[in-house]
Amino acid sequence: MNKGPMIFGGLLLFIGGLAIGNLIGSSSKDDGGSAPSAAAVEASGEVERYNMPVTDAQPTKGPKDALVTIVEVSDFECPFCKRVGPTIEQIKKTYGDKVRFAWRNNPLPFHQKATPAAQLAMEAFKQGGNDKFWEAHDLLFENQQKLDNADLEGYAAKLGLDVAKFKAALENGTYIDQIKADQEMAAKFDARGTPAFFINGRKLMGAQPFEAFKEVIDDEIARAEKLIASGVSKSKVSAELTKTGKDRAEPEKPKEEQARKLPDPNAVYAVPVGNEPSKGPKDALVTIVEVSDFECPFCSRVLPTLDDVRKEYGDDVRIVWFNNPLPFHKNATPAAQAALEAYEQGGNDKFWKMHDLLFENQRELTRENLDAFAAKIGLNAAKFKAALDGDKHTDAIKAQQQLVQKLGASGTPSFFINGRNLRGAQPLPAFKAVIDEELKKAKDLVASGTAKSKVYESIVAKGAKEPKFIEGPSAPQEAAAPSPDKIYNFDIPKDAPVKGNRNAKVIIQEFSDFECPFCSRVNPTMAEIEKTYGNKVAVIWRHYPLPFHQNAQLAHEAAQEVYKQGGDKAFWAYHDKLFENQRALTRPDLEKYAGEIGGINMAAFKKALDENTHKARVQADLDAVTKAGAQIGTPSFFINGKLLQGAQPFEQFKAAIDKAL
Repeated sequence: MNKGPMIFGGLLLFIGGLAIGNLIGSSSKDDGGSAPSAAAVEASGEVERYNMPVTDAQPTKGPKDALVTIVEVSDFECPFCKRVGPTIEQIKKTYGDKVRFAWRNNPLPFHQKATPAAQLAMEAFKQGGNDKFWEAHDLLFENQQKLDNADLEGYAAKLGLDVAKFKAALENGTYIDQIKADQEMAAKFDARGTPAFFINGRKLMGAQPFEAFKEVIDDEIARAEKLIASGVSKSKVSAELTKTGKDRAEPEKPKEEQARKLPDPNAVYAVPVGNEPSKGPKDALVTIVEVSDFECPFCSRVLPTLDDVRKEYGDDVRIVWFNNPLPFHKNATPAAQAALEAYEQGGNDKFWKMHDLLFENQRELTRENLDAFAAKIGLNAAKFKAALDGDKHTDAIKAQQQLVQKLGASGTPSFFINGRNLRGAQPLPAFKAVIDEELKKAKDLVASGTAKSKVYESIVAKGAKEPKFIEGPSAPQEAAAPSPDKIYNFDIPKDAPVKGNRNAKVIIQEFSDFECPFCSRVNPTMAEIEKTYGNKVAVIWRHYPLPFHQNAQLAHEAAQEVYKQGGDKAFWAYHDKLFENQRALTRPDLEKYAGEIGGINMAAFKKALDENTHKARVQADLDAVTKAGAQIGTPSFFINGKLLQGAQPFEQFKAAIDKAL
């Protein structure tokens, strides 16, 4: 979900009122609860640990005497829990019997199918032990979008379970108390979101990359080996390390305000440039290192801005490409390999041709398509295939990633303009502000005797090698997540576009942004809602252009003018054109689309855009959110006043709509 100025830090997933019973079982400490030894205290010290017990009630994988025990708190319907799966497999492959995994359930309240899925997994554990549990675990994550009760019964049969026993367990809620106990345990340690991991009691939240796990695991193995060397038996190492852990998370002391550290916009970083793909002369006065990911939507969005930079500054600017394929973009690394192989075979010309094809086909970066792109630009097919099969360019990619991450630029896109970091898909004025300053400095260097070809090297030679920060304005403490049942009150404008009957039983107010990729992604779901519910549901459009989307504001004003002239039918036709052409929303584009839908007085349309006739109307929708006391990103939906955030799947909308009906 994109985050506008009013978005609060992160959705806290509240689970309350759960009573923990006796289902957790006895503690895994096997020394009668005696005080930890001096060696144990020393080995387990200096890190925060929680006492997350592992008993026979939890499914496990790995030997009981493993040096490291990782308790995974997870949800079978959570996409982030599924995303971390390959990382878990990499951990198992890397560490073998040194690591044991244990499972605890935390089906989140807005994942309605997660609890029945957890019950199937626990019934599999009861009937077939650990092996059958993990078999069920894999099957559920592989079929995450199909977790209806009928699906679960089919999986039970496929797993070879006694289906009648599973159905009885589901009907009787046999595992509900145990699941609630797991949830309460997670809540005690302030791990309400999923996935959460406790690595020998050390908490790691979210679908983190392998490197984040590796850092903690390696440290724990070193501590464990130190204990063994001191005489602690291998079977007791994990218990020794974790027995100093906390029994619950300490609540943070309330703060009236929290100081924020912001990246120093004037800091110059040491970003060496060698033989990377580039565009522009090597002796350009300003070098922009573009750190990017071929599967990142924000990286594609900034491309027109970079084209504008090249047009405006010409040979004064050189753009150098660095790869940073993010771990949750599964096709980004192969795409980066393809681009670098194109560069190796054909230099800058072939690289930028491949670059353009990859971004033009950003959602279809399959291996088959990569091979097709290589053929299209005339690469040697055999060499290309061998390069990708052998991960030929992995070292180069990792080296670039490690460099920029050390400098604090782990997200994409990120830019180093003569060493100064500019983060995100910023508009042209943001680039110009830095480029103009750096251009002046570079010209002064040349005037004082520095050769043009040495300007960049001279500027970054003494650059910082770690992130530099300045104190930012104080920020209010993050607000608690609102109750999912809270009803927000909105006055619906008479001139708000609507699809359906305004008197429908269920009114969905859609706050959206024409330039937001997540907003376009939810459109098929909205169409499915219309098809499923007919006149029972009406959708009211509300304008919510985010400030960092440079074309969004005018696109919303244009859409409102189309509505004014042509009503609901014309608006929704224009709405579809804007989303279909989301990367082309310049003023000429907006005029073109208005002409294509027909019936629009183009003179009046152009005048409305020239005079920003509907600017106040768009702002009124933005202000309505503040007035209602909501904090949202895009897209956000208020279903009879109840908030549903993000491009959620149809099932999430269906649950909310059915409840409202």
